Amino acid sequence: MEKDIVLAGGCFWGVEDLLRKIPGILRTEVGYAGGSTPDPTYNTVKTGSTGHAEAIEITYDPKVITLNQIFDFFFRMHDPTTRNRQGNDVGSQYRSTIFVKDAEERAEAQKAIEAEATKGRWSAPVVTTIEELTRFYPAEDYHQDYLLKNPGGYTCHYWRGLPPS
Repeated sequence: MEKDIVLAGGCFWGVEDLLRKIPGILRTEVGYAGGSTPDPTYNTVKTGSTGHAEAIEITYDPKVITLNQIFDFFFRMHDPTTRNRQGNDVGSQYRSTIFVKDAEERAEAQKAIEAEATKGRWSAPVVTTIEELTRFYPAEDYHQDYLLKNPGGYTCHYWRGLPPS
């Protein structure tokens, strides 16, 4: 049985590009979550005024990869210590957030954040937040699989430590 989770860790292009290569990740879709503006678009989200974050909906096979493993990869592909920023991308739309649908996901996310904070990987506190997922809005088609379509495109995401095998 497939499961899904929505994560935000800066520009969605780079996060999606790294996630799609992990065994057990079945599908990714970039989009927007966490704001109050209905039917957001890239042009409105990039202003930082909608409350939405650039996010990725991840569909995975829990027989191959656990949610905790996904969280560990998530923390390794972006800097969870910078509030509302990843690299040159600045604003609340680039925040580090785990969007949850229920109490079980919330508990797992909280445990993962606490564990990450104690690993000694970061010289500053982890500021990743947990938000209720009210709705995920898929981004425009030209953003889907962006770095596959544009191999030289911008990304500020990379593996900290060894990439997954």
